[in-house]
Amino acid sequence: MILFLKNLVASSKGNWKGDKDQWILFADIEGLVVEGDGEINGQGSSWWEHKGSRPTALKFKSCNNLRLSGLTHVDSPMAHIHINNCNYVTISSLRINAPESSPNTDGIDVGASSNVVIQDCHIATGDDCIAISSGTSNIRISGIDCGPGHGISIGSLGKDGETATVENVCVQNCSFRGTTNGARIKTWQGGSGYARMITFHGITLDNVENPIIIDQFYNEGDSDKAKDHKSSAVEVSNVMYSNFTGTPDQDKSHQENV
Repeated sequence: MILFLKNLVASSKGNWKGDKDQWILFADIEGLVVEGDGEINGQGSSWWEHKGSRPTALKFKSCNNLRLSGLTHVDSPMAHIHINNCNYVTISSLRINAPESSPNTDGIDVGASSNVVIQDCHIATGDDCIAISSGTSNIRISGIDCGPGHGISIGSLGKDGETATVENVCVQNCSFRGTTNGARIKTWQGGSGYARMITFHGITLDNVENPIIIDQFYNEGDSDKAKDHKSSAVEVSNVMYSNFTGTPDQDKSHQENV
């Protein structure tokens, strides 16, 4: 199936009648191709102060041999694109834009998926440019221009004691401009499982607060969880960083390795 998308504009929060979890959903489609030169506008500004559920703009579930390219994604209420339970996915030449102040507006979230290629995209958001969550393997990310945002993240993993698995992830030839983080791995205390065989190579940094950060005490700003010390954790191993160049944010930079 091949879909060519032009301009789509979501309803604002006050006029929203659909599912609060997602705006556009594709599920259980083999060989789906979504492309075009149009814009998908999630009208997120009407949602960002809302404390309840907010919809992801575009979600793919159980879509194998998926290809997504060419589109511009603007101002999602929550994450812009979510890939879940998909195998063999290629995402390329996207532009994703939301204000730096917009909460939880991840560019691309990938979970429970394998053999995913994300390449040659410009992503500017208020959260992670790309987030790789549990159940993922064989992920290749390259040519990403990230900023502003929170960087490219493995995780978060292990929340509420869950068992999480991530392996064989390669992030290469990416640039970060004015981001909170660059190459990040984040796990909650009390979890189990592993994040392993992860490579960050050929990374360019410009005014980045935490160029490299492994945070195994992630708490998402929850002060109660920060006080709740636990002995178990997601095991992080076989992580390689090479060919990093650029500058940190000199006023805020610090590096955590736990």
